[in-house]
Amino acid sequence: MKTVQRSPEPFFYPGGKTGILLLHGFTGTPSELRPMGQYFKDRGYTVHAPLLAGHGTSPEEMERTGWRDWWQSAVDAYDRMRAEPLEKLYVAGLSMGGCLSLALAAQKPVDGVIPMCAPIYIRDRRAFLARVVAPFYRYKKRSSHRDPHIEAHLCPYDRTPVRCVAELTRLIRHVKSQLAEVKVPALIVQAGKDELILEKSADYIYEHISSTDKEISWYERSTHIITVDRERNELFKEIEQFILERSS
Repeated sequence: MKTVQRSPEPFFYPGGKTGILLLHGFTGTPSELRPMGQYFKDRGYTVHAPLLAGHGTSPEEMERTGWRDWWQSAVDAYDRMRAEPLEKLYVAGLSMGGCLSLALAAQKPVDGVIPMCAPIYIRDRRAFLARVVAPFYRYKKRSSHRDPHIEAHLCPYDRTPVRCVAELTRLIRHVKSQLAEVKVPALIVQAGKDELILEKSADYIYEHISSTDKEISWYERSTHIITVDRERNELFKEIEQFILERSS
């Protein structure tokens, strides 16, 4: 069995003149993006995946952060990439990281954006009650485990701060208000078996961004953590092709 390098630490791979900024998901870490980072590193790209504020530590530490802190982590990572001698910069994000990637594309100069399973509609509607119940119900226990081939890449918390779920819904509302400002090429990726968000999230993003160069790509056999699921190699190749076609 192949050993998986599982670490919550951020990573930075120096490479060529095209850079890719990778943003992880809610309660996630760069570990879920490491196979993607390695793929693009091996092909000569400059790659960076930061650890967002409050993540990769403890639920108690995360509870002290909110969406503006996660956004600032994304901006700091963007600034780090801009300090490199890049000619092109693309931003890709998984889940909440997909929302942050769209916010960056709305507010910062990038050459393209790849949101992957970005939540606009969360499958569990109780998430939108988190703001109400947070004062009385501090943590939600992690109730499900994913298939072993996915779980092997994750560094999850055993419980999620309910206050932070409320912050996630605030971030989603903020991103929805920013979508019209996204005008760069966009590859919107959505898993067909997404257990956490409704697939119509991808349609909403497509319909509300102002980009003329945009497409939705469906991965019918994949679940929410698409970057470590069974179709990941096809996903990485498609993203690379998307970048190559717009970087020539």
